[in-house]
Amino acid sequence: MSQPTPDTHDLFAVRKAKLDQMRADGFDPFRANWDQTHTSASAKALYELGEEDEKEVSVAGRLTNIRIMGKAAFAKILDRDGRIQIYARRDALGEEAYRAFKKLDIGDIVGVSGPLFVTRTGELTVRALHYKLVSKSLRPLPEKWHGLKDSEQIYRNRHLDLIVNEESRERFRKRSAIISCIRRFLESRDFMEVETSTLHGIAGGAAARPFVTHFNALDCDFHLRIALELHLKRLLVGGFDRVFEIGRVYRNEGLDRRHNPEFTMLEVYQAYSDYRGMMELIHSMVQTVCHEVLGSTAVVNADGVEIELAGPWREASYLDLIREATGDSQWHKRSKREKLVAARKLGLALDPELEDFEVTNQIFEKRVEPQLIQPTFVTHIPRELCPLAKLNEDDPTVLDVFELCIDGVEIAPAYSEQNDPFLQMEMFEQQVGEETQNLDREFIAALEQGMPPAGGMGVGIDRLIILLTGAANIRDTILFPALRPWPARGQNELTTEREAPKGAN
Repeated sequence: MSQPTPDTHDLFAVRKAKLDQMRADGFDPFRANWDQTHTSASAKALYELGEEDEKEVSVAGRLTNIRIMGKAAFAKILDRDGRIQIYARRDALGEEAYRAFKKLDIGDIVGVSGPLFVTRTGELTVRALHYKLVSKSLRPLPEKWHGLKDSEQIYRNRHLDLIVNEESRERFRKRSAIISCIRRFLESRDFMEVETSTLHGIAGGAAARPFVTHFNALDCDFHLRIALELHLKRLLVGGFDRVFEIGRVYRNEGLDRRHNPEFTMLEVYQAYSDYRGMMELIHSMVQTVCHEVLGSTAVVNADGVEIELAGPWREASYLDLIREATGDSQWHKRSKREKLVAARKLGLALDPELEDFEVTNQIFEKRVEPQLIQPTFVTHIPRELCPLAKLNEDDPTVLDVFELCIDGVEIAPAYSEQNDPFLQMEMFEQQVGEETQNLDREFIAALEQGMPPAGGMGVGIDRLIILLTGAANIRDTILFPALRPWPARGQNELTTEREAPKGAN
């Protein structure tokens, strides 16, 4: 009769007993170190160069499997670059060391040194002459190494996800490489990276609900920033003509597959440019990232649709896209009542209290934007939607802006920045209505000092990572996404999502 499989608590006790015995024998693995000379990848590269006989390699990583065959054993370890096989023999290690090797557990972290060779099956292997246990794993890896599948477990236990899921490891490697490439690209264009405050007295630069905290030393409330914009534009006033910041912003709004309340934004500002200068910038930047990090300009989304990022990108005005979606060439002349009726025909039951421009924008968000799968610059949005951009000289009802939409979502908005302090004040007041106490008057004062004409752009880094890696959910691109605190929910309970307001991030 087979014995029941021990649960995690039992396995912990077994491994803890092994640790206690080691310490009783005078060895504590948590005090050990190891001189790692190669990773799995650099060891393989060394062999391919034909230099394997010149020196032995010293590798280290986590045991992912072990197979004992009497006087010899094969094992594999996982390091930051991947896996490499280990071959241990009793006659090479010695009787006592080999006996201890056989007692290692999956998940233990070990260092191994010895020469490289290729097995009869063609696998590069380290012939272990020396090894050391450098960290004892007391908890077993999930699901006997078949991976971590439950999304709540993945997000809450990212360390386990990175151990057992190669797809996750690769996505976060690419995230790091993409951000590094963006920095190099902007620096090659003479942009200077800066850091601005994350605590703001006034939450400005976007329309979003902030997180509020109390600043004890000053005895007043502050907000976690909802945008980088207003401080960066003050740097244009100060004479820094090309600046960018990659920083965390916080919006106290909903959670869904495209929104997380804490996310990463790139904002970039260039004096003496405009929104068309930003078009060229984002187009060149994305294609550079594709070539350098992905090695291809074609990406596949979570639904299996190929998106081509090479070549010129489509440009279409906001109003033309609305006309196309509604089939009404005279849309801009219709009354709000007529637009509400048209919206119902499109399957949208909208609140009749919405402003006229809000009715149109709901149609854009629900019926137009989701269809913009291939890269599209949506230009000249209504002036009511953004108080920080310049009015178009030929048609002051629209703004000199674009929203770059790819895969049905906004990736990057960009403006010809408003630098007229009087118009800026007027547009701020129209946006906030009675909430005039929320106006950032210090920013207006900075504009009154004189800000050069400029193009500005924001890029949702997490959404860009979703696009370039084919992720299905924004939380798959954030190492530690927002979750309820551990005591408030069971470990196996799935996170409940709710719709986030448009533009939350």
